[in-house]
Amino acid sequence: MRHFLFLLLSGLFLNYTLKAQEVTKPLRVATYNLRLNVASDGQNAWPNRKEMVKNLVRYHNFDVFGTQEGFRGQLNDVAELPEYTFVGHGRDDGKEAGEHSAIFYKKSRLKMLQTGDFWLSQTPDKPSKGWDATCCNRICTWAKFQDLKTKREFYFFSVHFDHEGVKARRQSGKLMAQKIQEIAKNAPVICVGDFNSIPSTEQIKTMQALLQDAFQVTKQPPYGPVGTFQGFKLDAPLQDRIDYVFVSKQFDVLDYAVLTDSMRGLYPSDHFTVLVNVVLK
Repeated sequence: MRHFLFLLLSGLFLNYTLKAQEVTKPLRVATYNLRLNVASDGQNAWPNRKEMVKNLVRYHNFDVFGTQEGFRGQLNDVAELPEYTFVGHGRDDGKEAGEHSAIFYKKSRLKMLQTGDFWLSQTPDKPSKGWDATCCNRICTWAKFQDLKTKREFYFFSVHFDHEGVKARRQSGKLMAQKIQEIAKNAPVICVGDFNSIPSTEQIKTMQALLQDAFQVTKQPPYGPVGTFQGFKLDAPLQDRIDYVFVSKQFDVLDYAVLTDSMRGLYPSDHFTVLVNVVLK
């Protein structure tokens, strides 16, 4: 009888422990500028990189990640990974034309509840350039998710700031803060992207005033170089941090890494992936 009770209690304890571990399992979050598909990149053109990108995603086992610069065909290539799907629209027509700031997520971990887009401009509800941006429309894609393990919900934003317009970047920071509060209200938030801005700029200070910069609050020391852009150059100085993961205070950031994966002397993209493990408190 005692032996039976011992086995029963041991089994119940093990079951409780496993369920507790499942509920607190960290969410693996990343941001990844894929670099657009352009033939002039030569050996670094997308057809030569796409399998490296897919292998990186598969190996590092992201639960949710934001991408930048990807054309629809590139996103479809990444979506060949059967465990993932994505949301997001093209910046040029709000459908499939132009670069996307798409969000990929693992179907076994997350359920998408709602999604939308807005543009970084004075007219955020339609495809448009903002302020002193002259090159391109800039888009942010967002989604509301439910974590299937914890049943808790959060919002995720993926964005790409302008690379030329100084005012556009500054005003985009203000617009992002406004939109995040408008859309997510007091719910947990993750915001990732290529901000084309170093930490000392006004727009990053604006983001840091609203959300935690994962680099600054990680419980473990940051892993990898500070810089996140290398331009496909193996000897790049890697000093400028322009890709970010921001999280609201409902999240703990367990660790932070800049992934420098390469193969045969080639990088999968001209940006490094930023990966963080987070848990909702």
